Amino acid sequence: MKQKLVAGIDIGGTNTTFGLVDAKGKILLKKSIATEKFPLPEELVVAVCKQIDKAFATLSKKYVLAGVGIGAPNGNYFNGCIVFAPNLKWKGIVPIAKMFEKTLKVKAVLTNDANAAAIGEMMFGGAKGMKDFIFVTLGTGLGSGIVVDGEMVYGHDGFAGELGHVIMFPEGRRCGCGRVGCLETYCSATGIATTYSLNKKEAKSVKHDSKFIYKKALKGDKNAIEAFNYTGDVLGLALANSVAYTSPQAIFLFGGLALAGNLIFKPTIESFERNLLNIYKNKIKILPSQLKENDAAILGAASLIWKELKNK
Repeated sequence: MKQKLVAGIDIGGTNTTFGLVDAKGKILLKKSIATEKFPLPEELVVAVCKQIDKAFATLSKKYVLAGVGIGAPNGNYFNGCIVFAPNLKWKGIVPIAKMFEKTLKVKAVLTNDANAAAIGEMMFGGAKGMKDFIFVTLGTGLGSGIVVDGEMVYGHDGFAGELGHVIMFPEGRRCGCGRVGCLETYCSATGIATTYSLNKKEAKSVKHDSKFIYKKALKGDKNAIEAFNYTGDVLGLALANSVAYTSPQAIFLFGGLALAGNLIFKPTIESFERNLLNIYKNKIKILPSQLKENDAAILGAASLIWKELKNK
């Protein structure tokens, strides 16, 4: 009897990463193509499916393709559409799941990239066996996925769990969403860069990335350390507030900023515990994700369809 494989596809503004994954989370194929090379979504679907078909030319004796999981910005789980994604060239509403279903003749499921990564953490990472947790991605922006009783929280329209767009400071920084003071303008790679520049009283035109600030902090740079402390202080408060809604067992941090280790975890945990309601204190762990940075996108997307198949 042939073993099942699923395709995990992560569509980003710059690159689309995809692979074939078995039920244990082993990646048998991993590829990447430039999203920007495909002005039409149909063209990207054809290119990805050609690569998957090519791989199955050598795998078909042992494996069968069982489904496709897709992670994408503004991906809606309920209708399988990418909806007005600001960092993709494709405008409007794109029925991407149906496109993959039509080409590959298997079930395709879509959600946003942070939700996909959260399910990946539950199936293949540190949240294995947990039914209630929050997953936070600290990248260029701040994404999140909330799991309650073993199920992803999607809300009535598929767009629940956007912690990055909780307003922390009503008179604060301008966010890409069009509002001001959103959490991701403070607690992200972009946010900490802004904080660092403000600490140094530099002009907005001076650009630093989070890696630069991390290296400066390791060398004892006062402004860099203060930037991490401030970022952790704001993040800890936001996470403490989120606990009041779902009382999770743990909160996982993932992404480039989370790789800074204690520089970000220590101030975040201190602020978190300081701002928690007493009934939650010392009960909830803030942990680093156990998903490998290079594999997380594929595993997250693949776990999305694995979860669907297992729920049948």
